[in-house]
Amino acid sequence: MSNNSHSNGGRKRRRKDVDGEGTGVGGCEVKTVGGCEVKREPNKVVKEMITSLLLLENQEKVDKEEWEKIAHQEKSNFEANHKKKTETMVDYYSNVQNYYEGLDETDRLRRKRSRAAVNSAVVAAASEIIEKSDNLEASKSSGGASVSHQRRLWVKDRSKAWWDECNSPEFPEEEFKKWFRMGKSTFELICDELNSVVAKEDTMLRAAIPVRQRVAVCIYRLATGEPLRLVSKRFGLGISTCHKLVLEVCAAIKTVLMPKYLLWPEESMRRIKDEFESISGIPNVVGSMYTTHIPIIAPKISVAAYFNKRHTERNQKTSYSITVQGVVDPKGVFTDVCIGWPGSLPDDKVLEKSALYQRGNQGLLKGVWIVGGSGYPLMDWILVPYTQPNLTWTQHAFNEKIGEIQRVAKDAFARLKGRWCCLQKRTEVKLQELPVVLGACCVLHNICEMRGEKIDPALHFDLFDDEMIPEIPLQSMNSLKARDTIAHNLLHHGLAGTGFL
Repeated sequence: MSNNSHSNGGRKRRRKDVDGEGTGVGGCEVKTVGGCEVKREPNKVVKEMITSLLLLENQEKVDKEEWEKIAHQEKSNFEANHKKKTETMVDYYSNVQNYYEGLDETDRLRRKRSRAAVNSAVVAAASEIIEKSDNLEASKSSGGASVSHQRRLWVKDRSKAWWDECNSPEFPEEEFKKWFRMGKSTFELICDELNSVVAKEDTMLRAAIPVRQRVAVCIYRLATGEPLRLVSKRFGLGISTCHKLVLEVCAAIKTVLMPKYLLWPEESMRRIKDEFESISGIPNVVGSMYTTHIPIIAPKISVAAYFNKRHTERNQKTSYSITVQGVVDPKGVFTDVCIGWPGSLPDDKVLEKSALYQRGNQGLLKGVWIVGGSGYPLMDWILVPYTQPNLTWTQHAFNEKIGEIQRVAKDAFARLKGRWCCLQKRTEVKLQELPVVLGACCVLHNICEMRGEKIDPALHFDLFDDEMIPEIPLQSMNSLKARDTIAHNLLHHGLAGTGFL
């Protein structure tokens, strides 16, 4: 009887435990499935939870990488399309500019022939009138003596008092320098150099404008940037005459003076290397390079190519510009310039279109460095600062020394714009004629620098030219190793900068 009750009780307990859970020996979790007991240790449960979390985290990481990959691809496509559009726009601008230059040349020749025909007719008519008048006067005079009269076309009488005063020997040197940015001796030098090209002969109708006055009109206009209306009043000449004189003298400066005063320093290369090395401790540096922007009026063609996005964002005013790329020696004298490319191009694209770039790629600059800012690529002949994040002390010190060389070019461009105020604001000069004017400013700057003409501190100008990291910042692995070697040597020999500390 008792045995039966025990067996019944045991069956009840076992039936109760079927598909149930409980705690087994040693704290293990016991789960009964289908009448069988399954034991799971706590560590195993935790491991399963951690594995699940890791899988979720890995999935999130994969999703994030895929999203970043897609975003990077979209960005690359956008930049490639933008680059393609810019290149197409520049090519279009070049074609249109060539077309308009051809039209301007044809129009100029037509106007020249027309003026020549009109002048011939006027001279013939004036000669006839003079001859008749002389004959009439001769018939009236006693004893048949002839009386000569000077005949000329009617010209508006304008006051030249200001220029006559400036042109007098008693005019103060400092006052002359204020208006023309150079002393009288430098001005005389320029006049003598340009005399054979600029001088004109007197005609039967009017006296020619003297060479000194022609050169003075041009230099005054470049120096002050005053409108032609005010320049006209200063010199007692017509507005169109002043404009014509500015272009003629600038063209003469480019033709006569540029080959003499703005050239690559083959003969003085050793001196330039030594001076740059004394500044920074970096050997074999032959030039400091910089690119600035000159504001212009919105052009009638290829407007987007000349749109300056960075200046527009900074000034909150729509800006258009053309570029001037220059290389200077330790004294701030230009040794190479590239002028006239649209302001939408970054520094590295302007470099690629310059004669300097062709010279470097042909191996003519092998073994020397031209130092540029972060907007230029690192090449076998161009040395630029480190731009990646988290720089080492050696790289910081190298950048500081590179900055000292770069400051030479920036200061030279600041003096260029400060001395010739026409470069600071939009000018009335046509876009096709502007490169000649800018080239003349660079040549006159060199003459003033070579002759020790100090610039007035009141004319100080602050440069605002943004530098953009190029799309391909590294174009030579050899140059990367050479830069690292230079940086190491600077720090090893105690020549590195310490300002970053």
